[in-house]
Amino acid sequence: MKKTALITGASSGIGLACADLLAAAGYDLILTARRQERLEEIKLGLSAAHSVSVQTLQLDVRDKVQVREAFEKLEAPDVLINNAGLALGLSHFYAGDTNQWDTMIDTNVKGLLYVSRAMAEKMIARGSGHIVNIGSIAGKEVYENGNVYCASKHAVDALTRGMRIELAGKGVKVTGIHPGAVETEFSIVRFGGDVERAKKVYDGFENLVAADIADAVVWAVTRPEHVNINDIVIMPKAQPAAGVIHRKTT
Repeated sequence: MKKTALITGASSGIGLACADLLAAAGYDLILTARRQERLEEIKLGLSAAHSVSVQTLQLDVRDKVQVREAFEKLEAPDVLINNAGLALGLSHFYAGDTNQWDTMIDTNVKGLLYVSRAMAEKMIARGSGHIVNIGSIAGKEVYENGNVYCASKHAVDALTRGMRIELAGKGVKVTGIHPGAVETEFSIVRFGGDVERAKKVYDGFENLVAADIADAVVWAVTRPEHVNINDIVIMPKAQPAAGVIHRKTT
């Protein structure tokens, strides 16, 4: 029987890479993001390439009413990938933009909770499922100017471990995936669309790409039923810690 994966933040980056690799593995997909037009393009491409069913939902995970209504009649997927998340700004906390703080916390923490709450109940009723939370090395360590983003990803790590404990007796698996420096739209969003500044983040070393993380996600969700992958931290070879990157000099 074909399995289904629900992916939030699926219009680009890690979410899109997960959709591509899971479709290649034969999963039907439910893709959510705020950019409906982009989702429809992805749907056409994946359906044609992999002969899988792709359903799209325009969704802002920060809106708990919208999340509840969108998922109310949806059957529990076999896999939920909580990928929607972002960083905004790079400054000391005492100079931080409180609106950016709200957006990060509402998306990275509350959005993950709203979606997980809606899907976990259905998975419990069925007695099976797998929740994968995309965290960050920023959820394991902190770095200067990362303050609120790091705090939000530390919350994701804590929630993932809490979910693991609370769902272990319900037949539902839980996995945390925590990447280091991955070149996606992440830094472009963080720097308010400044592409040149975003590119400099990845100068001088071989960064991770979205497919590296998606590969780990697919591996985790395709283990035997009795196996649960609790936690994976994935870093570029050149990045031994959150705030340390060994860059080549010319």
